[in-house]
Amino acid sequence: MIIIKSKKEIELMREGGQLLGQIMERLGKMIMPGQNTFAINKLAKKLVFDMGGFPIFEGYGDPGNAFPATVCTSINNEIVHGIPRKERIICEGDIVKLDIGMKYKGLITDMARTFPAGKISDEAQKIMDVTRECLNKGIATIKIGAKLSDYGRAVEKHARANGFSVVRDLVGHGVGRELHEDPQIPNYYFSGMREIVLQEGMTLALEPMINIGTHYIKVLRDGWAYVTKDGKLSAHFEDTIVVTKDGAEILTRI
Repeated sequence: MIIIKSKKEIELMREGGQLLGQIMERLGKMIMPGQNTFAINKLAKKLVFDMGGFPIFEGYGDPGNAFPATVCTSINNEIVHGIPRKERIICEGDIVKLDIGMKYKGLITDMARTFPAGKISDEAQKIMDVTRECLNKGIATIKIGAKLSDYGRAVEKHARANGFSVVRDLVGHGVGRELHEDPQIPNYYFSGMREIVLQEGMTLALEPMINIGTHYIKVLRDGWAYVTKDGKLSAHFEDTIVVTKDGAEILTRI
């Protein structure tokens, strides 16, 4: 069931989203050669609590293998859910994806960004730029009465026009009262997909994951990190938005 949020809930998500955006801005400044991802996670956790929030990713999932961190830190061919570790050192030329969610005053917002570490290749810069553009083009389709498939079509069209592929086994989602709510939001179009007509008050986490090579992926032995099957680079951008009478309001951009 898709949960339509009240004006009060949207106001709280707006407030939390702005704080989360500030946290992401601080974390992005830590992305540099020689930094370890554990230190990034340590700061992320501190900032979330300092803002009056709660780190919603930590402890998420199967109790036998719950996610152990506040922020996902995924490098190069890692798509999402990379686990921060002291021994995981960022190197010159890496691209680093940070994905973080926060519960604030009972409501959850979720966002992701991809950052360069030092001087990166032209190819790495292009996949970052195109993925950000995919998100923006997708958001531009969001309005009352539009179909969610319009979003997927826009993302896929821009990715394919640039020679890239869209991850198909991982999708965006509703968000707010829970981290993952209905509906699931594919970043591509396929025949027979569930058609959702957008309504005012829907809150969605839109998150294109775009690969340089094949769209096929695999999960690592830790049970969390997804990587590209061919080992090529992937980028990830995500924002939480609310559907309004004026289109999409982006809650996680400052």
